[in-house]
Amino acid sequence: MTYAPHDYQRYASNFIETHPASAILLACGLGKTIITLTAVHNLLFDSFEVRKVLVIAPLRVARDTWPAELTKWDHLALLRASVAVGSTVERISALERKADLYIINRENVQWLIKESALPFDFDMVVVDELSSFKNHRSKRFRALMKRRAVIKRIVGLTGTPASNGLIDLWAQFKLLDKGVRLGRFIGSYRDAYFTPDKRNGQVVFSYKPAPGAEERIYRAIEDITISMKAQDHIRMPALVSNEHRVTLGEDDRAAYERLRKDLVLDASGGQVTAANAASLSGKLLQLANGAVYTDDGKTIGIHDRKLDALEDLIEAANGQSVLVAYWFKHDLARIAGRLEKLGLAFSTLDTSESIRVWNTGGLPVGLIHPASAGHGLNLQGGGSFLIWFGLTWSLELYQQTVARLWRQGQKSETVVVQHIITGGTIDERIMKVLSGKAHTQDALIEAVKAELTGGNR
Repeated sequence: MTYAPHDYQRYASNFIETHPASAILLACGLGKTIITLTAVHNLLFDSFEVRKVLVIAPLRVARDTWPAELTKWDHLALLRASVAVGSTVERISALERKADLYIINRENVQWLIKESALPFDFDMVVVDELSSFKNHRSKRFRALMKRRAVIKRIVGLTGTPASNGLIDLWAQFKLLDKGVRLGRFIGSYRDAYFTPDKRNGQVVFSYKPAPGAEERIYRAIEDITISMKAQDHIRMPALVSNEHRVTLGEDDRAAYERLRKDLVLDASGGQVTAANAASLSGKLLQLANGAVYTDDGKTIGIHDRKLDALEDLIEAANGQSVLVAYWFKHDLARIAGRLEKLGLAFSTLDTSESIRVWNTGGLPVGLIHPASAGHGLNLQGGGSFLIWFGLTWSLELYQQTVARLWRQGQKSETVVVQHIITGGTIDERIMKVLSGKAHTQDALIEAVKAELTGGNR
């Protein structure tokens, strides 16, 4: 296929080529993979500035998305790629193969650097979903930082750089510029831009930006950062977001309140105990969805309100394929049981084949877990209707999951996102929190947004 880039895509590719370190904050659907591959191609074969490139990506994106883009576009025909996923033997074989571009999943970064015994001789590294390196204590971050000095060019790609607030940015930009813009140490970054927020005596649990800090952070990183929202540059389908509310019965409401107040729920199937606030949050979210794990790992069914709502929404879709996002394993088991009773064909979208069948319209219902299918997968070919059966606290996973359908290439004029919300439960709190976090991230995107004029939009 012939590549006819939009002006913003040319701009972004050129930005990568002209900046040894770059942060490309592209909204989902803007084509970050083809933008980056075009820049890599030019750096390899036109300017000869690099010779060996490593791409680090989420597993399914590494396995499916990057190879698919390489074979899709005519101008990338010279690029030889080797995908290093799978068993240790398969990964080593792929990394020893002669190629220009090596693609590895992020879980194996530490293995590659510390355990594989292979030379780390990549002069360019592309980190797809840079936000997965936001934890400066993670093994993958520390391993890659040990090799940062030998990397001549580095590109960070993400659409969600600050899903949990601006504190997330330090590690990501330390990886890109070795601490030049936001400081070499996390403590210095906190002192310069943040003040303690939630604390217990001398113990600080969270930080909030100091007055004027957001603008100062944006100014510090803007010279190596561009950001773009899809709505600014391409005609996106309309996004319709709805809440489908369900109500607990009296007994179920009493069980929910008992667990919330006492951190313990005695039920016929066993006892459920929440040890702390984080555990309580998870238990309440499970109960809102309709089932909960006992202390010994069994599942107790509480109610079917969300399953009934899911059935109604699928029926209302009038034969359209529906994507359903779930969070807990018992959600998946209960959803699958209901779909089997309804006689509907369905599959989890966790293999290349299941994704292919979905995108060709062969699945009435596709089931995805945001943590494993939220990033990078192109699912817009299979439908335009997403139902959130169970919510996530993570803005990043939430936005990325929605963007599997609401993206460039979506044939429908409208993408509908339905949230099944159990009234008077933690579901309502999560929706408010996701909305609050989105404000901070949108401010970051807006502050460093590339200003392009004219051309294709």
